[in-house]
This record gives sequence, structure tokens and C-alpha cells, in this order.
Amino acid sequence: MYAEIIIPLALPKNYTWAIPETLQDSIHIGCRVEVNLGKNKKYAGIIKRVHGDKPEFFEPKYILNLLDPEPVVFEQQLKLWEWIASYYMCSEGEVMAAALPSHFKLSSETILVFNTEYGDDFSALDHDEFMVAEALLIKKELKLAEVQQILDSSHVYPVISRLISKKVCYVWEALKQGYAPKKETYVLLNPQFDNEDELSRLLNEDKKLQRAEKQMELLLSYLHLMKTEGEVTKSTLLKKSGASESQLKGLVDKKILLIEKRNIDRLQYLPKDIRIDFELTADQQTAFSKVKESFGSKQVCLLHGVTSSGKTLVYIKLIEEMIRQGKQVLYLLPEIALTSQIIRRLQKHFGGYIGIYHSRFTQNERVEIWNKVKNGELKIVLGARSAVFLPFTDLGLVICDEEHDSSFKQYDPAPRYNGRDAGVYFASLFGAKVLLGSATPSLESYHNAVSGKYGLVELKQRFGDVHLPTIEFVDLKTIERKDKTKVILSPPLIDAIKNVIAKNKQVILFQNRRGYSPYQVCSVCGWIPQCKYCDVSLTFHKLTNKLICHYCGTTYQPLTTCLACGSHDFVQRNFGTEKIEEQLQEAFPDAKVARMDVDSVRGKNAHDALIQQFEQGRTEILVGTQMVVKGLDFDNVDLVGILDADGLLSFADFRVNERAFQLMEQVSGRAGRKEAGKVLIQAMNPKHPVLQFVQQHNYKGMFEEELVKRKQFSYPPFSRLILLTFKHKIREIVESAGYEFGNALKNRYGNYLVGPAEPVINRIRNQFLIELLLKLPRDSKMIAQCKKDLLEQIGILRNEKRYRSVVIVPDVDVV
Repeated sequence: MYAEIIIPLALPKNYTWAIPETLQDSIHIGCRVEVNLGKNKKYAGIIKRVHGDKPEFFEPKYILNLLDPEPVVFEQQLKLWEWIASYYMCSEGEVMAAALPSHFKLSSETILVFNTEYGDDFSALDHDEFMVAEALLIKKELKLAEVQQILDSSHVYPVISRLISKKVCYVWEALKQGYAPKKETYVLLNPQFDNEDELSRLLNEDKKLQRAEKQMELLLSYLHLMKTEGEVTKSTLLKKSGASESQLKGLVDKKILLIEKRNIDRLQYLPKDIRIDFELTADQQTAFSKVKESFGSKQVCLLHGVTSSGKTLVYIKLIEEMIRQGKQVLYLLPEIALTSQIIRRLQKHFGGYIGIYHSRFTQNERVEIWNKVKNGELKIVLGARSAVFLPFTDLGLVICDEEHDSSFKQYDPAPRYNGRDAGVYFASLFGAKVLLGSATPSLESYHNAVSGKYGLVELKQRFGDVHLPTIEFVDLKTIERKDKTKVILSPPLIDAIKNVIAKNKQVILFQNRRGYSPYQVCSVCGWIPQCKYCDVSLTFHKLTNKLICHYCGTTYQPLTTCLACGSHDFVQRNFGTEKIEEQLQEAFPDAKVARMDVDSVRGKNAHDALIQQFEQGRTEILVGTQMVVKGLDFDNVDLVGILDADGLLSFADFRVNERAFQLMEQVSGRAGRKEAGKVLIQAMNPKHPVLQFVQQHNYKGMFEEELVKRKQFSYPPFSRLILLTFKHKIREIVESAGYEFGNALKNRYGNYLVGPAEPVINRIRNQFLIELLLKLPRDSKMIAQCKKDLLEQIGILRNEKRYRSVVIVPDVDVV
């Protein structure tokens, strides 16, 4: 018997291993096994298929070990992995690496074992070799990390290499299991004292205990905690009683108290309960009925509801139906920031049925959630795109909120999948339904809906009949600045903020740039400080007093002297969230101002803390990047300011108008959710067509105008895009590779090729870039053949010595 096994490596094809006779009855699809690849590297792989066909061209090695008695993933997950690998032009090993928590992907760890035949005479060894050899003599084996500690250096390989060559030790490759259950120590009363009389005799007549006053106090504290809390942990008992470890040990030695270690959950869950304490409005009830009607004939339905129309309440009603049927629900959100506010709303209605899954959790926490989903304990999972990989057993519904958001797309590393589209395919494997929700749907989804591929349900009225906010423009051309710098807070915006704060209402200001100043210019010669490794200007961050490259993360000391002309006169151009925050504090010294961007919310719970502060009114003005745009619900916001609309409309991208409309419409939707609000948009060109659509809240107008241009230039939804990016540290090599690759495709795909050409930013992390874009017709056979041809051509190019180190990255459905 043989097994096709997926291992977490980018192998173009899955490798086959032989199954030893001893394991043939216990091996199942989806189980992890320990396998050997190459000389001595060990991996934990997942069994995809068991068959009787011996490989023709090589002698398969035997599986070393079975790691799980039952599957870690199910058949549907393996089918999803296969689809993602095929559709997004990557390997199943890369999908596995992204899908499984790290602790399921056992790592091969080097262990040094002492060679007893060498003896204990280390006189021939140098100082470093002697230190390691002596430790090996005592401990018999050392991990690589322990050797690094002994030598106080990370560069230990030469020392290890010398010790191995001198036969002082040898290397043993061991697979390390990363996940360990969390344990808590509980304190129990000896069962003989469960009897009231026995307990009374102990407290009143035991002379030894009465002489030990501190132990008696500890015992009384324990009995009190047991009555009030039920179960008592050791840490709680010692903290609340003020007792010491030795006093507790005394009671344990006297066999009055017992100590027990138990496995506990790292994440605390509420009791399982369904509590729906609201009624849908007439509009919401109509939408709810239409969604269910649509599910009768179509797998996917798009719910297009204006901001604050109550889409979440419709989701909650649908989730309730699924839970009562015993089904599971996957609720996808684009940003971790959104999960904290929505989880509180959902926990109120579904208690312990719901869990969260995203990248901010530790690996151990992820394993626990994974197991709870696999066992069916968690019925609802709220998560970012990676939650689509969880091992659901009975999925009934996938909700994809804010479905238009580009954050659903994974950029680096592979697999470069779209969480929304993967969710649609995953649901189809269970026969489950998919509800896409947005106030500003992506053009592709809305086109699918109006053309009949998806169902379409619309919610045109805000909850409580509140009007959509009025939108006014501030024409920045009419505002003069002596220093000719960009206006950050215009006089009309300052007046509007004053009025809102005077009414005890809140303000959100939006600027899609973080940092203090995106770039600085020498006022004498025009030189701009740039990153050494990327072809971009450096952003000044005043809080850390550093210049930072937002592409590779390299930090530099601030410059005071121009490296071109020696002048000391720098001018800071444009503005980011830090500078806005500073100006707000100057203009409104008594107001509480907070900033929400990647720099200010780095911690695991930092998002939640900031959102709760704003919800509770402890912050009056919130300034942020697009994090403040996405689906957050604040009742008291009366004013939204968009500080630089022109910046949103100036990207070199075919989606620029769609994205700008979505961002502005979404951020304006944060205003006036309980009563009519106001939006002020600062722009140099207020008559821009997209700004007119935003002012009228006219999504359909924007959609129809954009659709005409997309059709004219053959962009989605009328084509499928595949972007190939070539990377190399030498510009000439990467250019040559791009042109050679393009020429090879010209005969068959010449009509659909754009490029090769340099992107706007042509060097990142010291790698020069060349791009080649394919705009293919929506013909599934042709697209499949093209992907096959591309992978074949990548293989041919890599076989040429000159291009061997060129990295080629295919990105399907690039956003």
C-alpha cells in the first residue's frame, strides 16, 4: 500500500511514501504522519490519498510514524487545498503551510548526542569545543538553542561541525511536537472531609492543625472560596488568602487538601445560549425573506444594504436558524479590527456557541480553536480570511461581510488566495449557502448579481428611518496658505468640529496615510531621502523620531543635511495620521484625541481597547487610516471628515475610482447612525465624477459608468487577470527574463498580454521588479490551459542557468 502525502514544502507534485504493514490498518486520510525526505530531514505530512500503485520512477521510502489516531483535517479541507493550489497556481504544500496552525506542522530540530566512545579527555579541543563537550558529557544530549546559550552566540555551526568531525558527538534529527495543552493546578478537599461531621471534627478538635494558625487560616479561606466559586485554583487560593506555598504544602502533607493538575482552555467561553432580543424592521424582514427565497435557487446571494441599514441583524437571524438546525456558520470579516466589536454583539445573542480565529492569536490558542471546530463544539466562527481553512464538519452558511474589501486577498507568501472566493468554493463542498454583504459591493460581485449568477437583495433604508449623512465639499483651491503647504484642517472643518464637540458628539477624521510626513524635500535642490533597498521615499514618524520605509520596514535616523547639496533646509510634504493628531491637539487642547492606524494598535487587544474607548465616549475625535472605515458602528458620531480626497483618486490602478468611492462612502457611513450626520470632504477638485457619486450616495451610477470603461479596456468583470512578477537583484537579468518569458507567450496569448514593464515602484527589498499582465477572456478551459502553459514556461526559464535565481510570482485575480 502507498500514500500520497502533502508536506509543507513548495513541491510541484505531492510525493508518495510506502505504508509499513504495521500501520496499514490504522492509517486514514487526513491523519498526520512522520516522513523522511532527502537524506535526513523529517516532516509531518498529511495523508491525501491511499492507493496500491507503486511509483514508476523511484523507490518510495516507508512512513516512519503515525502522529494522529484520527484525522486532523477532513476530506472537504483537502479538496479546498487542491482547488486553491490549482486555481492560484501554487503547491498544495504551500496551502498546507498557510492552513495549519504552526504546532501541527512539526519542525525538524537538530539534537546533538554525546559519543560515549570518545571518552572524557577533552585536552585536544579548543575553548568553545571544550565548553560544549563538557556540557554534552553531563547532559548526554543538547538542542541547538542550548549550544547557543553555552557559547553566548548564534553562530555555533562551525563549532558543531568541528565536534562532529572529531567524533565527540553526532546529530540526531527529532520531530518536535509544538502544541502542549495548558495546565492549571486545582486544590481539592480530601473526600473524607466531605462529611459535615468529619469536617467539624477536623476544624474543632485537630490539635496539630489548631497549633498551625497560618494553615488553619488557609484552610478557612479555601472553604470560603469553594462555597463562593465552586472550584478553586492554586493561584487564586494563594493570592486571596495571602498564604505561602509552604503553608499549602503543609496541608497537602497532612492529607487535608489534595493537588490536581488539569488541562484547561486558553480561551474562556461563555455558556452556550441563544438569546434573540430584537425584532426585524419591515424592511429588514423583507430582506431576510428574500435572502431565504434566493437560497432556494442560488448558492450565493448578495445583500446590498446602505450603511447602518441593519445588515448584521439579518445575519444574526440567519445564524439563529442554522444553529437551531445543528449546522455550523463561518462569518468572514476583512480586518481583525472589526472582529472585536462584532464579537461582542454576537456573544450577546449566541454566548459560547461562537469563537474567533485570526493571526493575532498564539499558536496554542489556534490549535484549541481548531480542535473545537473539528469536534463540533463551536457552531459559529468569526474570523479573517484564514478562518476558511478551519475543519468544519457540518457547514451550513458562510457570511462574508464587507465583501468588497481587498484585505480578503492574501499577497505574500503563497497561496495568494481570496478569502471570499475560497469561502464560496468551500461552502459548495458542503452544499452550504453564502451571503455576501456590503454597502459598496465589488464591481465583480454586483455584476454577478445583476446578471443572475448570484441572488440580489437590497436594503435601501437606514435603520430607524435615519437619513444618510449630508455630504459637503471644501474646495482647497480657495484656501490660501502662506507657506504653500497642503491644508490639513480647513477653517470650515475646524468650525464643524467645534460645533460637534460643543453638542457632546464625536468626530472621525480619515486620512489613508500613517506616520507624520510621507516625504521630505530639500528646498534648495529638491533631493528626497529614499530607502537604500526600495525605490520609495521615506516616511517620517515623529513619535519614534525615525524615517521608515513602509515597504521593507527599514528604519533610518532623521536627516538634517541634504546628501546632494549639503543644505540644512528640508520641507515636509503631505501629511499622515500622526501630523493630523498633533494639529488636532493644538487646535482643540481640551478634546480627547485618539489615533487608529497600524502603529497605534500593534498589541493583541489594542484594537478592542481603542474601539471601546470611543464607544464609551472617552475619546471625542478619532483620526485614522482605512481601519476606521470598515463596518465599525458608533452611535454618537455626528461628523466625518475626509482630509485628502485627491490622494485617494490619484493611484495608477484600473480600480482607483471604485476603491475611492468605496472608501469615501464607507467612512461617510460612520456618521449619523442614530440621527442625520454630516460629512466634509476636502478636495482640490470637488467636481471629480467620483466625488459627485459619493455626494449623491449613488452606487449604481458609479457602477454603470465604471462598467462601460471596464468593458472597453477588457478589465474584470469582463476578463480574468493573471499578474506575473519577476524579481532579481540585477536589473538587466530581471528585464531579460521578463522579455524572454513574454516572447514565449506571444504566439498563443499575444492579444491578451500587457507588458513586460516596470511597475510604479520598481525595486523592493533590493529586488528589481518586472511585471507581465494577462487579461484573459472568461473561458474556463482557456484559463486552465494558460495556467498550465505559464507553469511550464516558468520551469523552462528556471532551467536556464542565467535565470535560475529569478523569482517568478504568479498572482491570479490580482486586486
